[in-house]
Amino acid sequence: MAQVIADRRDMDFVLYEQMHVQDLAREEKFAGLNKKTFDIIISEARNFALKEILPTRVDGDRIGVRLENGRVTVPESYHRAHQLLLEGEWTSMAEAPESGGQGMPHAIAKAAAEYLAGANGTLTGYGMMGHGTGKMIELYGTEDQKKLFLKKLYTGKWGGTMLLTEANAGSDVGALTTTAVKNPDGTYTLTGSKIFITNGEHDLSENIIHPVLARVEGAPEGTRGISIFIVPKIWVHADGSLGEPNDVVCTGIEEKMGIHGSATCSMALGGRGKCRGFLLGEENLGMKIMFHMMNEARLDVGFQGLNAGSSAYLYALNYARERLQGRDLAAGKDTTALQVPIIHHPDVRRMLLWMKAHVEGMRSLIYYVCSLFDQMACTSDPQVRQQCNDLAELLTPVIKAYCSERGFETCIQAIQVYGGYGYIREYPVEQLARDCKITSLYEGTNGIQAMDLLGRKLGLQKGMIFKFFIEQIQKTISQAKETKEVEALAIEAEAAVNRLGEIARHLGQTAASARFATAFAHAHPFLEVMGDTIMAWMLLWRAQLAASALNKGTSKKDTAFYEGQMKSAEFFMYSVLPVTLGKMNAIFKANGAAVDISDAAFGG
Repeated sequence: MAQVIADRRDMDFVLYEQMHVQDLAREEKFAGLNKKTFDIIISEARNFALKEILPTRVDGDRIGVRLENGRVTVPESYHRAHQLLLEGEWTSMAEAPESGGQGMPHAIAKAAAEYLAGANGTLTGYGMMGHGTGKMIELYGTEDQKKLFLKKLYTGKWGGTMLLTEANAGSDVGALTTTAVKNPDGTYTLTGSKIFITNGEHDLSENIIHPVLARVEGAPEGTRGISIFIVPKIWVHADGSLGEPNDVVCTGIEEKMGIHGSATCSMALGGRGKCRGFLLGEENLGMKIMFHMMNEARLDVGFQGLNAGSSAYLYALNYARERLQGRDLAAGKDTTALQVPIIHHPDVRRMLLWMKAHVEGMRSLIYYVCSLFDQMACTSDPQVRQQCNDLAELLTPVIKAYCSERGFETCIQAIQVYGGYGYIREYPVEQLARDCKITSLYEGTNGIQAMDLLGRKLGLQKGMIFKFFIEQIQKTISQAKETKEVEALAIEAEAAVNRLGEIARHLGQTAASARFATAFAHAHPFLEVMGDTIMAWMLLWRAQLAASALNKGTSKKDTAFYEGQMKSAEFFMYSVLPVTLGKMNAIFKANGAAVDISDAAFGG
């Protein structure tokens, strides 16, 4: 059976051969679990995704959401699948069972989500977005707030959102105008409006819990004076019962390029002066609290890029194996030669291998960060925990930006493989491309991610985390050099990582100089080459494991898989990395044309 969401053999390879997730079963944190349990969970997720969720993807696109009288409705087919998602307890798999989770390792939860969200992310988002809302309450809320909201958010019974963006402020969150006034009973009355609110209103949940950024009367200007509030759609009494509708109204939904099944709402708070909320944490600490949720969301956005790219690649691969067109080049001018599947044509093979290499590299990177979270959950060593946390922090903007862009590019390549058929709605890849494009835009555009990487993340622990990151790559290179079959690939990767270190130092120094604007004009290219270097790392790691497995002897099916790993790495090292090195050279020159050009000189 052709695979259409994610390659199960590749997932198993990453989980068990690369990340050794099965070893987590020996940890006290995951006592009672084992590889068999993990396999069953992933298989169940795959079966559920294929049977119940994937058929809703087209409805999400073609029917979309509707707004009437402040009420948003989703496609009818979403309701059954959403209910089954909740009944299967898929929404917060890595959280503790007492809070409504399953207590699974993050890596296993991510593997299940590859199928669930990969089948239709707009549908699963309604059930899963409450996790981020719940996590903030778990970390910063009072005991009463946890009792009221946590389990219902983690189980998906209540939906969750993020109310950050305002029309006048955009990504400049500190310019928000939403206000909060403290009431005698300790609640706050909020007034303002927000835009681009994913799942801000819908008919799948009895209640939706909105984390809202607002400024309390008298608070400082800018981000220093922002607080965060829990604002339910339906008021929640102290005993957990639901009260009257809160003064939170959806005033419009966006007509978007893609993700039509996701309700992107404009929200008005306090139009009647009766919008109430609970303060989360302390006043003026809203951005600190929200950033925890934002980092989780940014990782999820990069994951969405992987999901779209994985599906697009598999669809294109299946199509290329079935579509007969043209004759084999070896046939020359023989007009009697039969047509061949287009996978025989060199340019199609080039596109497919480009897609394969990037999808595999992105999967390994995302699961690697999941393994960091699992290490943090299991270790008793505070230094190890901090190191894992900081490394995840460093990699977060790269995952968000790089995976969103390469996921989209994979969708575009898939359309190209289909030829003209890829551009029409009868085939799935054009929807995947449209749905994926948003990932480079929301939760902070990729330019903002690049500024975060250069301006904040490279300097974590005075640069020691970036140094630790480079050391991890060098360890893989050293191991690969000891394996004859991948030694040459290791040398190619080594040149890239060494150059990346030089570029990081140079760009950091430029950012600290009078030419800081020029440095930030190269921030996105730097993020891109860092992403390419990480892909080289992950693919070399895979190739080294594959070479070792082949040397031990494998079945015919596994031999083809491992040889595929070798070719992915070979293609990337010799076809992509040379371009990456050229981009590094351009960054090193630090040309200032982009900032030196006058506004008038842009023309128009």
